[in-house]
Amino acid sequence: MDVLDRAEKYLQLHGRLIDRLRFEALFRDGSRERVLDALRCYQNPDGGFGHALEPDLRGAGSQPEPVEIAFWILDELDAFDSPMVPAACDYLASVTAADGGVPFVLPSVRDDPRGPWWQTDDDPPGNLIPTASLAGLLHKHAISHPWLATATDFCWSRIGAVQETSPYEARAIVTFLDLVPDRERAEAEFARLHEAILATVALDPDEKGEAHFPLDFAAEPLRLPLFTQEVLETHLDALLAAQSDDGGWNGNWPMWTPLVEHEWGGYITVGKLKTLRAYGRLPVA
Repeated sequence: MDVLDRAEKYLQLHGRLIDRLRFEALFRDGSRERVLDALRCYQNPDGGFGHALEPDLRGAGSQPEPVEIAFWILDELDAFDSPMVPAACDYLASVTAADGGVPFVLPSVRDDPRGPWWQTDDDPPGNLIPTASLAGLLHKHAISHPWLATATDFCWSRIGAVQETSPYEARAIVTFLDLVPDRERAEAEFARLHEAILATVALDPDEKGEAHFPLDFAAEPLRLPLFTQEVLETHLDALLAAQSDDGGWNGNWPMWTPLVEHEWGGYITVGKLKTLRAYGRLPVA
């Protein structure tokens, strides 16, 4: 069995409906509209997303981070013309902090089952996670919404103050700087932060634990010169080798309840296949 066939079998056995439909749409000429139908079920009347679209957030209520996951799915389908997008932007505007960014997580999370790292203060400030990725994706698709200007100003201000960073924040910064239209400013900030970003990356593909590897930052080719081709090829080889015996991939962070291992596995497996195809390691549909 080849890589795609093995992954398809894994998804049939373990994946959520939305991730099985994503695979069909992206790799088997399936219906993209069916993916959108499934995604709509995760969107709430307030425009946000919940219902464990982000598997570690088990509650029905909206949170900022599931909006990012929804946007990545819409991005892979080239579906930012969906009415889900302006509704989500309205939601983001409604939960934006005074500093102009959306918080990492809202206090309402305390009412729901969740991964133990989803903690927050009573009045959380804006955070580059996920504000920077959300803004970057909206810029990529040339979306016009009042929230985007506010979020973009927040990202420039917050990124400009960064000296050292953490892996998840660095990944959000890379997404924003890679996609924002002001290329001169983005490239200047990238040059300033290049070494700080690289300090968060695990360049050894055999590193254990909750490591963040080059392909986590560059799931598809970037405009920014973050990694050499040699580094990318090494990690693409490692990614292919890491496909499990049952055909999937999964996260390297704690799976705190059995269900999330399956839910993350399906989502991540489709993402790894997208990366392999983006770098020419799988056939183009």
